[in-house]
Amino acid sequence: MRYYLADGIYSSWATLVQTIPALHGNKKKHFVACQESTRKDVERAFGVLQGRFAIVCGLVKYFEPEILKDIMYAYIILHNMIVEDEQHLYLKAEQFINEQTKDTPNKPISRNNIPDFVEFIAQHHRIRDRDTHSQLQADLIEHLWNTHGRT
Repeated sequence: MRYYLADGIYSSWATLVQTIPALHGNKKKHFVACQESTRKDVERAFGVLQGRFAIVCGLVKYFEPEILKDIMYAYIILHNMIVEDEQHLYLKAEQFINEQTKDTPNKPISRNNIPDFVEFIAQHHRIRDRDTHSQLQADLIEHLWNTHGRT
C-alpha cells in the first residue's frame, strides 16, 4: 500500500504518515525534521503551480511515460489540495444537487454479496487500520535513521 505524508489534521490511517507530536529521542526528531522538510518542499511547489497550473499543456506527448506518470500524480495531489481549499464552494453545489434528487424514483437495492464491493470494504478496513499506521510510522523512523540519521 502506498502512503502519504500528512499533518495532524488527518486520521491515523495506514496510508497517512503524520508527524510525531512528542519528540523523544534522536530518531523521532530526525524523522520529524525530514518530514517537515519534505512537506515544505511540496507546499512551495504547490504555491508555484497553483499560480501556473497549466504545466502539462501542449508538450505532454514529448514526455517519457515515467515522467508523465509523476506529473499526473502531482496533478491529482494538487487537485485534491485545491478542492480542500475551495470546499465552501462545493458545499453550495451539493445542496443544489440534493434538492434536485429528492424527486428521483427509488430503485431496489441488491442484497447479494458483490465481489468488487466486498473487496472494496476489505481494502477500506486495511486503510483505516491504526496498528498498520503505527507500524508504518515506526518503520519509516527506523529507515530514515539507518540511512541518513547517524552522524
